[in-house]
Amino acid sequence: MNAGYRRLVIATACLTFLVVVVGAYVRLTNAGLGCPDWPGCYGSVTPFHAAEEISRAVKAQGGEHGPVSLNKAWKEMAHRYLAGTLGLLILAITIVAWRQRSVLRQSPALPIALLGLVVFQAALGMWTVTLLLKPVIVTLHLLGGMATLALLVWLSLRQLHIGAGVRAPEAKRLRKWAVFGVGIVALQIALGGWVSSNYAALACVDLPTCHGEWVPRMDFEHGFQLVRELGRTSDGSHLAYEALTAIHWTHRLGALITFVYIGALAIALMRLRGTLSYGMGLATVLFAQVALGIANVAAGLPLAVAVAHNAVAALLLVQVVVINFVLSRVSSFS
Repeated sequence: MNAGYRRLVIATACLTFLVVVVGAYVRLTNAGLGCPDWPGCYGSVTPFHAAEEISRAVKAQGGEHGPVSLNKAWKEMAHRYLAGTLGLLILAITIVAWRQRSVLRQSPALPIALLGLVVFQAALGMWTVTLLLKPVIVTLHLLGGMATLALLVWLSLRQLHIGAGVRAPEAKRLRKWAVFGVGIVALQIALGGWVSSNYAALACVDLPTCHGEWVPRMDFEHGFQLVRELGRTSDGSHLAYEALTAIHWTHRLGALITFVYIGALAIALMRLRGTLSYGMGLATVLFAQVALGIANVAAGLPLAVAVAHNAVAALLLVQVVVINFVLSRVSSFS
């Protein structure tokens, strides 16, 4: 196995996690339009070179409380610099995987798919800015980042030797449930992205009820319209609070389903020889994510807690990907 390639893949997976977290930070600090063009900032390479244009924009919006400021521009561009570096690393992985496919004894199909995905991610990043933070684009951008992370984790696991010591018959029985678990976690991440991109995180400020009711007044039709502007319905009307409530309430329901299903999977793994540590790790991350979600509502969405909620969501996805890899590898040798 090529040690250099292994280090490159693992380092790229770690950078992807950082890009996802920084992206969440940019979104949560309302810095997504800090540079309203793409890929530069007011046509410049850095906000430092665009300081004069940014200053004029700040005056035009009446101060630094709007979407544009020098601070927000640096946040946005820092994310772009990291994402650009990530794209170059994935390109390098693809080239090495193709040129050394016989030495690595691995198909280059996954690195090639990753390269295609990161190109699409770049397009989504551009549309996020040029289409003024349309919720569907922002959510797809988040999901693209999570998908990139998941695939890079899988590629990293190919370079490592894990999964020994699991009894194949039991692993086979759990594998289909683990695959379904990836789908549940991905769907919950999508709902979380929809909450964040619509600024609905505090649509319900009480726990465990919402507006003092288990099933409050909600507008699902407009809340889950995909093709619309931020804060508007598809016909241009103002998005009602009942629509934001529907978005938030659905995410809570998804959290409950995720907690029950992934919790049951964690318990099953802890009972299986060779996967106790995976089950314990999954349970730990799951409980941390639920606690952070509750803390977000109870404390009024503190920035550090909100960013951590996004980071632990990524870790939860990583956990279920690792578990699927381990179970698929063991099953393949049975």
